[in-house]
Amino acid sequence: MNDSRLVKISRYLSRHLRHAPSRIGIELAPGGWVPVSELLDACKKNNFPVQLAELKKVVAQNDKQRFSFDSTGNLIRANQGHSVEVDLQLEPAVPPDILYHGTGSTAVESILSQGIRKMSRHHVHLSVNIQTARQVGARHGIPAVFTVDAAAMQSDGHTFYCSANKVWLVDFVPPNYLKIS
Repeated sequence: MNDSRLVKISRYLSRHLRHAPSRIGIELAPGGWVPVSELLDACKKNNFPVQLAELKKVVAQNDKQRFSFDSTGNLIRANQGHSVEVDLQLEPAVPPDILYHGTGSTAVESILSQGIRKMSRHHVHLSVNIQTARQVGARHGIPAVFTVDAAAMQSDGHTFYCSANKVWLVDFVPPNYLKIS
């Protein structure tokens, strides 16, 4: 199995576990979970057969740990980034004092005046380090990184969550908690 095949599987899973499960005939249960057997059957029926070994390799080797199995290995989900309605069953958590958000440089002025909005996603995604935020921002053109005063936000009543792959999530980041890095 080569890297390009794993990338194709990862993209396919992202599309269908985060954005369009109904397109292949699956439904996300609470927590975003889907039975592995159901997912593999749906992939096959939709002319994109995936072997269990390939699925396990994608989950284990994905650089951003986008997917996870439950403790039994019978269920799979995308850890965050959904644009479809789903209750990820995340518990509130106390964030690190500082977090980072990466975006394209064309969004800087808007973010400085309006804050960071979740747009079509369930949450705003925040990173624990500048490098990850810069990589995320580069997907949107010339990267720009914001420093987020998460300690002040949390102290002021904003609720944070941490996904299984250690991405910090919040509903909105008002501009007064932001500084361009």
